[in-house]
Amino acid sequence: METIMGYVESYGVPVLKAILIYIIGSWVIKRIIKAVRNVMTKQDYDKSLQKFLLNLAKWALTIFLVITVISTLGVETTSFAAVIAAAGLAIGLALQGSLSNFAGGVLLIIFKPYKIGDLIEAQDSLGVVKEIEIFTTKIVSPDNKLVIIPNGAMANGNITNYTAEGKIRVDTVIGVGYGEDIKKTKDVLLEVLTSNELVLKDPAPSVNVMELADSSVNFAVRPFCKPEHYWDVYFATYENCKLALDKAGIEIPYPHEVQINK
Repeated sequence: METIMGYVESYGVPVLKAILIYIIGSWVIKRIIKAVRNVMTKQDYDKSLQKFLLNLAKWALTIFLVITVISTLGVETTSFAAVIAAAGLAIGLALQGSLSNFAGGVLLIIFKPYKIGDLIEAQDSLGVVKEIEIFTTKIVSPDNKLVIIPNGAMANGNITNYTAEGKIRVDTVIGVGYGEDIKKTKDVLLEVLTSNELVLKDPAPSVNVMELADSSVNFAVRPFCKPEHYWDVYFATYENCKLALDKAGIEIPYPHEVQINK
C-alpha cells in the first residue's frame, strides 16, 4: 500500500493536473477561436482568409497547450523543444519550396494585394481569384480555366489588380478611311459609348485620334466600366461601333481586290 500510495502521489497528481489543464485549455482554445471568427466576420474578412488564419491560430495554441501538459507531467520541455527544433530544421530543408509558398501565403494575407473575386494579372495569367489557400492561389481565366499559382511566386512577383479601384478602362482601336470626317466619326463613336448602360459616366468615356496609319485614321475608343463588365463592354464596343459607322456611311478600310480588264 505504501508503494501504491507513493506511485499515486508521484504520478497520479501530475497526471490529474495534466488532464485538467488539457480539458480547460481545449475549452479556452475553442472560445478564443470562436471569438476571433466573430471578429473576422464583423470585419468582413473573406472566407478563405478566415479559414487560413483560424487554422494557423488553432495549431499554434494547440502546440502551446501540448507543451504545457508535457511540462506538467515532469518532462523537460527544454530537451523536448530541442527535438522539435531539430525536426523542424530537417523538415524545413526538405520542404524549402513549400515553406516559401507558406510564407508567401502569410504575406498575401498581411498585405492583401487582392481578395477573392478580384480580377488580377500575375505570373503571366489573367483571371478572377477563386481561392486563396495556404500554399497556392487559384484563379479562373476568362476562358474558364483554373490556374493554380504558388503563393511564393505571387508574393515575390508583380501583381496587377484590376478590381482594387472599382473601375477599369477598356482600350479599343477603331480605324476609318482618310477621306472620312474626323469630327463626325468622333461624335458617332462617342454616342456608341454613352448609350451603353454598362459604361460609366465618371470617368467619362473618350474618343481621340490615336494614329495616322498607312491606310486608316485610328481612333482610341476608351470607355470605363466596372471590372466585372469588362468583357461585355469590350465586345459590345467593337460590334456597336461597326454598326454605327455603317449606319452613318463612314467607311472602315479593308483590302480591296484590284480587277484588271483584259
